[in-house]
Amino acid sequence: MSRYNRHIILSEIGQEGQDKISNAKVLVIGAGGLGCPILQYLTAAGVGTIGIIDFDVVELSNLQRQVLFGASSIGKNKALAAKARLQDLNDAISINAYPEPLTYQNALEIFQQYDIIVDGSDNFETRYLVNDACIIKNKPLVFGAIYKFEGQIAVFNYENGPSYRCLFPTPPQKDAVPNCSDIGVLGVLPGIIGSMQANEVLKLILGLGDVLSGKLFCYNALKSQTSTLKVTRNSAIIQSVLKDKDSFKEQQININCQNETQSISISAVFPEDSIQFIDVREVHEQPKITDVEVTSIPLSRLETFLDQIDSSKKKLIFCQSGIRSKKAVELLKNLNITNCFSLLEGASEINNYLKEHKKSPSDER
Repeated sequence: MSRYNRHIILSEIGQEGQDKISNAKVLVIGAGGLGCPILQYLTAAGVGTIGIIDFDVVELSNLQRQVLFGASSIGKNKALAAKARLQDLNDAISINAYPEPLTYQNALEIFQQYDIIVDGSDNFETRYLVNDACIIKNKPLVFGAIYKFEGQIAVFNYENGPSYRCLFPTPPQKDAVPNCSDIGVLGVLPGIIGSMQANEVLKLILGLGDVLSGKLFCYNALKSQTSTLKVTRNSAIIQSVLKDKDSFKEQQININCQNETQSISISAVFPEDSIQFIDVREVHEQPKITDVEVTSIPLSRLETFLDQIDSSKKKLIFCQSGIRSKKAVELLKNLNITNCFSLLEGASEINNYLKEHKKSPSDER
């Protein structure tokens, strides 16, 4: 009674409403910028069972916006680190952590255990996977997305409402849209959008207010402007997803795997001698790689500085997250420059790896 007093004294919620919250089961996809505020407010509100799925680990650059974590969390799995923090926030609820990638093989089984799915992911592969799994399992989906200074919120697959595919029928070309690792994001924006997603979840649980079903709410943080777009259900698209449900698990798309033939992990090639590291980030981007010699050529100027590329060496191209490096490899391939590979790891992971595997003085002799 004391913990949830401010809810219970609201006539629209009361003890009955709080009991609904306590009996609810909510799965949050991703414990990043959006996932952190979603998880904080759902935990504080007393949602009885919360699931967190995230295979990623906490990095220093996350702390600008992922407010569940601190310096002591760096290097830890996000789902597990979030669970530890949330259990301290509210030890009266059940929290399930899934420190693994969400895949077509495990999505249906995990989704079946929850009432509401909340998408806090940052890539299109995951969004379409989550959407289709929600359609198959008939679970409402609370969607959120951020881009630099703008955010979007919607509720899909709710009471025969539209799905994410009704708004965006087909995914964009792979890596055509950069994420915040490549273009940045205003630190408070995920807090705003994530809190609004948590609000939609509570509205769904309580049956209060106007749910953002059939609507896409858009927010511009710089202009403090909002707009709402209408989304119409496309029954044919939804039926096509349901038609393919028997083969859903057979799809081999894994959001943590990148199987492009020209992508490679640094552990597979370092410390070969004949390597050229090429950084295609903009010159101001951090962190810098200091333990090996690096050629810096921003992607926007790659064609201008082809003379800096050593044709005799294997080219290991990297950026902040792997998107621009893959574009660079494709560009060089079209220019008949071979032996180029996009590093799967971003700059931070490369730095950590190089520091751990740096040659000793005896090795260098």
